[in-house]
Amino acid sequence: MRVWDLPAGYLNRGSLLGEHRELHGLRSILVNGKDGYSRHPETLRWVGCLSGLDRRHDLLAAEMKLRGYSDRTPVDSHPDEVTWPSSYVTEPLEQIRLLQAKYVDKPSGRIPLPVNAHELWAHHKYSVLARDPQEYRRIGRAVANLRGSTDFSSLVAELVHLLRVVPPPGRVVNALDHMWGYVAPCASEEERSYRRGSPARLLETIATLAGRTQERYLMRSTALSELAVFIRENDTEIPGNSAEEKRS
Repeated sequence: MRVWDLPAGYLNRGSLLGEHRELHGLRSILVNGKDGYSRHPETLRWVGCLSGLDRRHDLLAAEMKLRGYSDRTPVDSHPDEVTWPSSYVTEPLEQIRLLQAKYVDKPSGRIPLPVNAHELWAHHKYSVLARDPQEYRRIGRAVANLRGSTDFSSLVAELVHLLRVVPPPGRVVNALDHMWGYVAPCASEEERSYRRGSPARLLETIATLAGRTQERYLMRSTALSELAVFIRENDTEIPGNSAEEKRS
């Protein structure tokens, strides 16, 4: 039994669907007091953190939808206030190492597992921009100064925690605006009309265009699925261009 702490985009098909299945089993233990695996370290760390488990489910479901899979067992709870476990069964960098070993001679996830801090940061940039532009600039500068180091344990742990923060709606729109710049030249007139529609429609259009054109940078972005979890149904307005950072 395992619930990964890494973005769901890193999981291949088997791991993604497998975690979704095991998460429901773990949730049943917590909600219904079932004995099976009740003393397992993965179960114990989620005690008192059901809201975090439900958020993880939503993130898995968003990645599944992006890849064309249906979530036939949705979770009714979509909490605004989320409590996450304070510990890991395995530290985030070691989780990357475990998946790398697991995927030898097997398909990878939508996002290839990073081998250095530069790749890791490239995958997370727009997810971080959607939460805190100052952190986006700070981390970007720090990663740019790294040379040849394969130890990015601190960075991956920091990014795991940052992506647990709920992004403000205006900053989500700002991140989408940057992502749109990659695919706008390939958009049809109808797709361009979605540019000023709802954030949900804009993200859906960006994902469609990224898939159609195989735009490498976006296809390897954590934001392509995880931001969908934080866009509310009543978020209906895309304001004018208010980008806080130029696309890079």
